[in-house]
Amino acid sequence: MTTATKHEVRTKEPTHVPAAHALTPFEEMDRLFDAFSHRSWLRPWRFDWPALPEALTPFTGRFPKIDVIDDETEVVVRAEVPGVDKKDIDISVGEDSVTIKGSTSREEKETKGDYYRHELVSGAFARTVGLPATVDGAKANADFKDGILELTLPKVEKSKRHSVKIQ
Repeated sequence: MTTATKHEVRTKEPTHVPAAHALTPFEEMDRLFDAFSHRSWLRPWRFDWPALPEALTPFTGRFPKIDVIDDETEVVVRAEVPGVDKKDIDISVGEDSVTIKGSTSREEKETKGDYYRHELVSGAFARTVGLPATVDGAKANADFKDGILELTLPKVEKSKRHSVKIQ
C-alpha cells in the first residue's frame, strides 16, 4: 500500500526593484575612463601621486623583495634590504625554507637658530620563503653589499638535478 503525500506549492509574488537611474553620456564616458585609468578626466585636479617619499627612504618595515634562483647545484636567494645594516639582519635556513628577519632605526637631529628638527624612524621585517629544493643550511654562504643580501645554499645530493636520456 502506498501513501500519497500532499505537498503544498507556494508561489512568491515577483519583487519589484526600482531601476537605477540611467547614466548621462558624460557619466558613462567618465565611468569608461575610470575603468582604464586611476584618475577621472572630469576631475583633473584630483591627483593620486605615488608614495614617492616612501620609495626614497631606507627600508622601514616593508617586506623585502626576494628572488629565488634554482641552479643545478645550488639555490640562490637575493633580498633587497636597503638602509639595513648587516649586523641587524638575522637569517635562518631550514631544509626547504629561508627566513630573513631584520630591523632598522635612524635618528636625525638638526638645529639652526630657532629651528629644531628631530626625526626617529624605525621598522622591522620578517619574511619566510619556500625553496624549490632541499638545501644544506650548514654550508650556506651569505654576502651583503649595497643593500642586497645574497644567500648561496648548496643543494643536498639527492635533490640535485639529473639528466634523463630518452631511450
